[in-house]
Amino acid sequence: MNKLEPGRLLAQPWFYATAGAILVWLVILTYSGGAGGGAVISAALNYSIFFAVVGLGQMIVMASGAGNIDLSVPANITLAAYLSTGQMEGANAGLVTGVAAGLGSGLAIGAANAFLIIVFRIPPMVATLASGLVLESLTFVYSRISVAKPAPLLAEFTTGQFFGLPYVTLAALLASIGLIYVLRRSIFGRSLFACGQNTTAAWLSGVEVVRTRVAAYVLCGMVTALAGVLFAGFVGGPSLNMGSEFLLSSIAVVVIGGTNVAGGQASVVGTWSASLFLFLLLSMLNVFQVGPGLRNVITGVLIIAVLALNRTNRMQQV
Repeated sequence: MNKLEPGRLLAQPWFYATAGAILVWLVILTYSGGAGGGAVISAALNYSIFFAVVGLGQMIVMASGAGNIDLSVPANITLAAYLSTGQMEGANAGLVTGVAAGLGSGLAIGAANAFLIIVFRIPPMVATLASGLVLESLTFVYSRISVAKPAPLLAEFTTGQFFGLPYVTLAALLASIGLIYVLRRSIFGRSLFACGQNTTAAWLSGVEVVRTRVAAYVLCGMVTALAGVLFAGFVGGPSLNMGSEFLLSSIAVVVIGGTNVAGGQASVVGTWSASLFLFLLLSMLNVFQVGPGLRNVITGVLIIAVLALNRTNRMQQV
């Protein structure tokens, strides 16, 4: 069957998110009289990268099975940003130590979440929400005693461009290609989808279910923390509310992008497409000067519309 056949194309988990992003961009372009289209794309590539990176971490957890989710994402982002820039103190000499501190915190958070969920059998939503509250308190205390300023090299990496493409976006795209390979070809990827489809069957087939679930939460924690480190460099330093916008967006881009909320399926391409769609949608509403209340209503309705159209099957898609 031809891969470009309409029926086959419509079945792809990333199709409706991509189509939505293109449609919204065309609306913005039409409203502005054809001016600024390139600037909008450039801004989308600069900002949506953070939605995409956080979304990819959330995607790994959600693919591991029904009910698996990480609500500690905002607190993880903020703590990693403060810990990393606190080690840097605005100097390149502390760059490696700072990045290691941020990633280390993400690893610890992911492991702690997995411990609460697997050992104490606390529902993922409750466990990760509770850990997020603890992390918020720790971040608040640390923020009062640290000099949180990103290293110049980090700021340059997150804001610089290579032939119009941001360095950080290029790096994230290359990493995403690697993630696609891992999900398709590696033992971890196959184990992750097997656990997501049927935990009991996966265990009977010899899959290390506990190890796979722990790895999923640890990877999510580290990817989220990395996003926090990069975002701190992008905006010039951390703030206590910097992670708040990523809670619902990290879930929205994963679901809109075609990842099955019941587990056993993931779409890296779809997550990227949904990130662009979400950013462009917010940009369009800002261009139309829509108020916050109505903006939330319109955003919710359009997201529901995309989800209704996106009738993906449960086959593994990356």
